[in-house]
Amino acid sequence: MFSWLVDSAKHPGWPSTLGPVRLHAGLLTLRPVRMRDGNAWSRLRISNQNELLPWEPTGVGQWERRHQASAWAPLHSVLKSEARRGVMLPYVIELDGRYVGQLTVGNIQRGAVLSAWIGYWVDREHTGRGIAQAAVALGVDHCFGPVGLHRLDATVQPDNVASQAVLKAIGFREEGLLKRYMDVNSRWRDHLLFAMTSDEVVGSAVDGLVRSGRALGRV
Repeated sequence: MFSWLVDSAKHPGWPSTLGPVRLHAGLLTLRPVRMRDGNAWSRLRISNQNELLPWEPTGVGQWERRHQASAWAPLHSVLKSEARRGVMLPYVIELDGRYVGQLTVGNIQRGAVLSAWIGYWVDREHTGRGIAQAAVALGVDHCFGPVGLHRLDATVQPDNVASQAVLKAIGFREEGLLKRYMDVNSRWRDHLLFAMTSDEVVGSAVDGLVRSGRALGRV
């Protein structure tokens, strides 16, 4: 058993604040989730129902009820517990200090695998501004740096072209189709599997965005 799994003080890369990265849209930062995020989380999740519901795993009960501010406390407890165990990295995406979405790295595995999955969502009012790309790039650099992973996976429905574009901009490659992979919106949906390994990153993922003009640089 790895010692950092039972000793949060030895957890690689958590808690950490990542960034900021300067975008045309403003300064983007990833920070650990906080207990006081409940109201902002609830407001954005409820207002973005139409944008998020088609892509996220099926939940129990009505969307609005599941995303009331009162639901944040138990969710935050689980996220923080999983982070302390070393199997998850739950972050809030901030633009100029404002909560605009979340990025999560989950199912962190050690040993001979050194892998995890990465997922994210961004408020509809801030899409198309390079925010998701910069957030994923920060997450990739953190996972392949301090966290010490070798591989990151991301799964996307074939119809989610925007999310595929975000991953491709960072350097994720498509590996195949996962048939009836996940229960999403009350139906088993196919997903495309994207992946990236640490040896495929030239410099850093954020550097790649800067070189392509999608980001202005680190601060």
